[in-house]
Amino acid sequence: MKAVGIVGIEQFASPGKGRGLRVSRAYGVGELLFSCPAYSYVLSVNERGLICEQCFTRKKGLAKCGKCKKAFYCNVNCQKKNWPMHKLECHAMCTFGENWCPSETVRLVARIIARLRDQKERSPSEKLLLLKDMEAHTEELDNEKREMTEAHIAGLHHFYSKHLDFPDHQGLLTLFSQVHCNGFTVEDEELSNLGLAIFPDIALMNHSCCPNVIITYRGVNAEVRAVQEISPGQEIYTSYIDLLYPTEDRIERLRDAYYFNCDCKECTTKSMDMVKMKVRKLSDEISQKDTRDMMGRLYIALDRKSTGISALQKALAIMEVVHGKDHTYVMELKQEILGE
Repeated sequence: MKAVGIVGIEQFASPGKGRGLRVSRAYGVGELLFSCPAYSYVLSVNERGLICEQCFTRKKGLAKCGKCKKAFYCNVNCQKKNWPMHKLECHAMCTFGENWCPSETVRLVARIIARLRDQKERSPSEKLLLLKDMEAHTEELDNEKREMTEAHIAGLHHFYSKHLDFPDHQGLLTLFSQVHCNGFTVEDEELSNLGLAIFPDIALMNHSCCPNVIITYRGVNAEVRAVQEISPGQEIYTSYIDLLYPTEDRIERLRDAYYFNCDCKECTTKSMDMVKMKVRKLSDEISQKDTRDMMGRLYIALDRKSTGISALQKALAIMEVVHGKDHTYVMELKQEILGE
């Protein structure tokens, strides 16, 4: 299957990092670099009845599956589109009843296997990278992670064996490891966890604790938007983890989950560690929506008013694109900037 490509974006060999993505033209703050539909995804069981299983739209009056009574949809069209995936679970949920309890990871892997089985050509999620070519790091699994993966494999066989033919054991080990390294938590605009998904093209982006893009979601589509000015030829960096952790914590988390040591400017200089420690102590008082403009407020609090206002204005530009100019968050941030 030949790569299709994405306009303005190219894959390249990033020095010291392996594969990566870079831009072939300039992008401004808030500008969309590219979007990627999920290759496969699952809605969290905690959101069932509130969000459509197919399109991840939150609305009242969703219609439930007539058989299992546990999957909900916007309409008949969404239900029909979702049936190839839901049928893997519908009968099993009826059979197991309250004992039906596969993890989100197991559910996602089952759906990936089903899609791979039926796939005849490159999907819109794989314009640059096929799912099978994603990093797995199976050789770096420690005993704890290997045991966890074996438990996932056992769960897959237990709940899905009547509806799926599985790859061999090594194939399953690789697939679960790929999902562990490359899976994304899909969030809504309130940053609430909606489910788990896999986006092969987005998985090509390397990490930096000074990212120049963020990933946001519209339903089951991921959008990559600039949070800094990006020049032609510059690599695209996202953050794999919460950036409010101090350096040593970030390094440990990245090494444990993604098997590399970060050597970005922030990790080298540790310049923001004291600020981040103060923020984390106040984390219980900070709502999730404040994280997008946190650094702007920090600069103002530290008497760096002009830098803070500049950061807030950049956050505003991004939020206007992501949420719309009339969104509550955007209006609040505009008032805050004017107040300063």
